[in-house]
Amino acid sequence: MDPLDVRRMRPAVINAETPLRESASQTAGPYVHIGCMPNSMGLTGVYPADLTSNKPLADSPITILGKIFDGDDVVCKDMMLEFWHADERGSYDNGLWHRSSTDLESGLFLIKTQMPGETKAIDGRVLAPFISVWITARGLNLGLLTRIYFPEHEKAINKDPHIALIPEDRRNTLLAKPVQGGYHFDIHLQGLDETVFFDV
Repeated sequence: MDPLDVRRMRPAVINAETPLRESASQTAGPYVHIGCMPNSMGLTGVYPADLTSNKPLADSPITILGKIFDGDDVVCKDMMLEFWHADERGSYDNGLWHRSSTDLESGLFLIKTQMPGETKAIDGRVLAPFISVWITARGLNLGLLTRIYFPEHEKAINKDPHIALIPEDRRNTLLAKPVQGGYHFDIHLQGLDETVFFDV
């Protein structure tokens, strides 16, 4: 048996003494869309409908739309995003999940969801309402995680311990902009306006 295979089979306590070799990340290719959202890519007959939400929305949904830009400020048109947040009472037990792909022509993504409520960190401190956003596409070895915050919760944002970790001049990259019928939120992968991404 190969020595590397032997190490892979050892109990975790042994692995801590002789760590396993890290395996290479795999680029997320077009199969992300084909496997997760084939209908949105024009590939019909795989699933009756794409899975884009975990449950129907209640009253007063909000719309969030935006685009993703690369380091040259060019719109990315082949991306997939997933969104997860607590319900209006701040409970993840009844939280909402959505999936969206960027439009291949305009690069626009769009979801209809509900405004999340305040949640709490492990230490009990209150967190401002936010939506977690996971971004993946060809060329990204690992998905990127960011958040959407809302300007009407400014007081909670100013007290949020997670926001406090971010330099003040970069916090605006996480703030949605109110527009008619909802919010606009652009994501910049690199460059001067690079969005804050979280290391989790």
